[in-house]
Amino acid sequence: MIQSAVTISLVPQARGGPFVFWDDLPASIERASELGFDAVELFLPGPDAVAPAELHALLKAAGNQVAAVGTGAGMVIHQLSLIDADLSRRQAAIDFVTSMIRFGGEFGAPAIIGSMQGRWKPEVGKAESLKLLADALHQLGQVAGEFQIPLIYEPLNRYETNLCLTQQDGVSLLESHGVENVLLLADLFHMNIEETSVADGIRAGGKWIGHVHFVDSNRRPAGCGHLEFEPIVSALQEVGYDRYASAEALPWPDPDSAARQTISTFQRLFNLGAD
Repeated sequence: MIQSAVTISLVPQARGGPFVFWDDLPASIERASELGFDAVELFLPGPDAVAPAELHALLKAAGNQVAAVGTGAGMVIHQLSLIDADLSRRQAAIDFVTSMIRFGGEFGAPAIIGSMQGRWKPEVGKAESLKLLADALHQLGQVAGEFQIPLIYEPLNRYETNLCLTQQDGVSLLESHGVENVLLLADLFHMNIEETSVADGIRAGGKWIGHVHFVDSNRRPAGCGHLEFEPIVSALQEVGYDRYASAEALPWPDPDSAARQTISTFQRLFNLGAD
């Protein structure tokens, strides 16, 4: 059964980004639970942003889980990339992601590689950059395997990367390089830009999809743009997807309204009655 999640950001440098709740972790976890979300997806400055014991206590009190943890702060704050031409910078990126994998692993939550993949540049070239990315994903996937969780890799739109833009691009990268224990993130916002059909993109990702960002065409909450969700839901069911649909959406018009809109749309589409 597909479960719901909502994003919480504690990264000041990402202000204005597509995260529903901001800054106040205890209040955000509590509110997510009150609205009926099954889990929260965390975007943190680093693994030391919150003590694991504190987070365990907050989740237990709210009856909630962690769906995934983002790693994008490595790019936003430190400008790190897994395909940097400089070996020491690449290693710093791998070390940062490793620290987030270990943080999330304590909660059974996979780490997401999105902006940390970077963009290929002429001095390295696309083919070599894809190899560097695949090698890093394979290495990090093995770290995630220590916690019996996958690593999640996210194809992005052309304005955010020039590596993998579609689900098929992601599948081809993982298959051609023999990358193990890495699944794909199907972000409906990015897919609306790059796929000829979002539903067909879901089918192309198929068994490789390990996480979904449940958001509308304009990055507002689901139901506030022009996406037709019914074919997308059908495609998810067709490929047997049974993990999280997480709201990585702008807090439009405000966080609470965005969260309410998301859970209402989620419940309608997945035939769940409101509590």
